[in-house]
Amino acid sequence: MAVATSEPEAVTKNLYEGMFLLDSGKFAANPEEVTQHVLDFLEKAGAEVVAHRPWLDGRLAYEIEGKRRGVHYLIYFKMPGAGVTEITRRCKLSELVMRHLVIRHEQTLFDAMVQALNVGGESDGEGSESTAAEASAPAEGGEATEATDDAVEATTGDAE
Repeated sequence: MAVATSEPEAVTKNLYEGMFLLDSGKFAANPEEVTQHVLDFLEKAGAEVVAHRPWLDGRLAYEIEGKRRGVHYLIYFKMPGAGVTEITRRCKLSELVMRHLVIRHEQTLFDAMVQALNVGGESDGEGSESTAAEASAPAEGGEATEATDDAVEATTGDAE
């Protein structure tokens, strides 16, 4: 009796945005280690990180685990849907992550958010599509900025 071997089915990866509220004191003391901690447990959950960076470090609206300050850290990643429960479990066990939120995005929104994250600051993400320097460079011959300024002035002049 012959046994048919089939190729493993391709697992579709969903596109996610993760916001992680991290302990501000620990992040300030060693940002690379704290960042690597979060990226490691995402990788263990099956995530492929596309882009990441700190978003906001500030005072919290209310005290969480005895802390009044926190760092909001944005991470955009691809992962099968089953990995979200693993991320939740690891966040609850982590001493560095105070809260987290994971949102699934459609491709167009995901691409726009990754692009904005890369343009808005330095990109530490692996496999990022563009860098901040590439995004801020003029398309052809440096004329793009001047043409845009002229268009704005022409529109403003017409309105008067």
